[in-house]
Parts: sequence; C-alpha cells; structure tokens
Amino acid sequence: MTTPLSVQPLSHEVCASPQLSEESMGAVAEAGFLSVINNRPDFEGGPDQPTNQALEAAARAAGLEFAFVPVVPGRYTPSDVEQMTHLLATLPKPILLFCRSGARSSHLYQLATQA
Repeated sequence: MTTPLSVQPLSHEVCASPQLSEESMGAVAEAGFLSVINNRPDFEGGPDQPTNQALEAAARAAGLEFAFVPVVPGRYTPSDVEQMTHLLATLPKPILLFCRSGARSSHLYQLATQA
C-alpha cells in the first residue's frame, strides 16, 4: 500500500515533497510530474531509508527523469545551488523535489531561484 502523495507548490512548475518511496514513483508520474530531484543523502534516516539508486530505478521505470543533489540541512554549498539551478533550467517540468520533510528541498529551491 502506498501513502498518498503530499506536495507543496513552490512555483507553477515545481513542488516539494517529504521522502518518497520506490512505490510512490508511479503516483508521482500519475500526478503529472515529469522529473524528480532527490535532495536527501543516502542513509541519513538509517538503513530503512530507500537508497538513491533504488529510487532512481523506480522513477525511471515510471517514466520520470531523475537527479540527485544530496544536501545536509543548513549546509547548502555554492555547488549544490549551482547544480539545482542547472537542473531546474534543464529537466522536463513539472518537477518534484524531495527530502525528509520537504523543507530542505524548498530552501534549496529558493536559493537556486535567487542565484
């Protein structure tokens, strides 16, 4: 059983979400998203957190583009912001960003769109 998709709009083309699962990637595609960006480092939440590799495989199987920009909360590097800015400009839209709660993704989005 999958949990309902919870998204917070950041713009008309970008939303943020709490942690996604492999099983939720189909719902992400059904909701109309074309791309997903994972902002959560592997194993940050322990061994039960799905790995980026597993999430990427599930996203691609659902027909989604996928990118990985892992950031530690409160430690956004210029490289993180530059990479996010590039992905926001080049990935097919709409885009869904995610991390543990969605807050880090939202903050990184704000930094990238102000750059």
